[in-house]
Amino acid sequence: MKEAVHRIPGVVLIDHTFDVPLDHDRPSGETIRVFAREAVASGRETEDLPWLVYLQGGPGFPAPRPTARSGWLKRALQDYRVLLLDQRGTGRSTPLTAQTLAARPTPEDQAAYLRNFRADAIVRDAEAIRRELVGPDRRWTVLGQSYGGFCALRYLCAAPAGLAGALFAGGLPPIDRPVDEVYRATYRRVIEKNERFYERYPDDVARTRAVVDALLEQTVSLPGGDRLTPRRFQQLGIGFGASDGFEPVHYLLEEAFIDDSRGRALSETFLWRFENAFSFQTNPLYAVLHEAIYAQEAATRWSAERIRSEYPVFDASAPGSVYFTGEMIYPWMFDEYRGLRPLRAAAEILAETPDWPRLYDREALGQNEVPCAAAVYYHDMYVERAFSEETAAAVRGLRLWVTSEYEHNGLRAEGETVLGRLLDLLHGRA
Repeated sequence: MKEAVHRIPGVVLIDHTFDVPLDHDRPSGETIRVFAREAVASGRETEDLPWLVYLQGGPGFPAPRPTARSGWLKRALQDYRVLLLDQRGTGRSTPLTAQTLAARPTPEDQAAYLRNFRADAIVRDAEAIRRELVGPDRRWTVLGQSYGGFCALRYLCAAPAGLAGALFAGGLPPIDRPVDEVYRATYRRVIEKNERFYERYPDDVARTRAVVDALLEQTVSLPGGDRLTPRRFQQLGIGFGASDGFEPVHYLLEEAFIDDSRGRALSETFLWRFENAFSFQTNPLYAVLHEAIYAQEAATRWSAERIRSEYPVFDASAPGSVYFTGEMIYPWMFDEYRGLRPLRAAAEILAETPDWPRLYDREALGQNEVPCAAAVYYHDMYVERAFSEETAAAVRGLRLWVTSEYEHNGLRAEGETVLGRLLDLLHGRA
């Protein structure tokens, strides 16, 4: 359904909502709402332009909210009518939060509901929207950023007839690798990022150690009431995979301590900024389903927690440098984050679920006829480069660009250049 129309300089924005089945295998059952925002260059509203669908990273985050004709969107609007999809459970789509899940009476009911929010369901939503919005016989191109690329690969496997092209920006997932292998590779990348962080900011070795020692010696509460533990503090490394990921942590550490009436203590400014640095509680889908995005016909069993024990460098209580962790989700988070506690039992059920459907079909990818281009970032902390290259080799016709010039946020940081290069590859201009 077409709704409001808004204008920002150079761009016309058109709101759409769609009703889709919660479970596409039960089309007459419960339905949810999916929101999408169409963007078209001003003055071209009536032109018959091809469509580009943006699939956001995550899981559990909405599409970007445009404020200007800039970045990758500026480049996209030269050629396309863009659809910014709020994947199910995010943004203005039917929300998925601890508050809304409370309507499900048992953890088992909550877990059963959450199983419907992976890439396979997102792709089926996109196909339903394509048929309704642009017509069943017209194809569109998808642009997948990070986890959005996982969704795009699923699209190639499950519904290639709906695609005119597929673009991947740091989001080629492993096809067959067990989840434990994924986290072993990721931990090694996180260790490399920690070493680079301390090379850039050597004084932060002592600052970080001082913060952890303070947390080990006394109980420190965050403004929202949660306790700040060393392992929660270590999660600041989640941003280390971005080109600008070191600086927020460094500047936060610079103001960690203050001298007050009690002597030297962690500053309230530091505690407020630390708490506001995370979105696990406002976007719980990310925490609940993060490991499940890798699950295929096997339980994850809290892989990141189990594999962490293989890397003693992450033991913050040990003397020496404190190593930050990355994008991992741990079971203790559902105790230490107040907003996640109501979902603890459902998260445990999902972690032990053995029958996740297979997301990727190697045979289908080997027969692919959809034009594809992918950017793989050489030092990517979130999506292992070696596994991405394996997947690229399995997709027939995919044109691969491996670069060390950008980090995982290349599409955000240098969007015009990155998308321009991908489109040149897709259309044979490079």
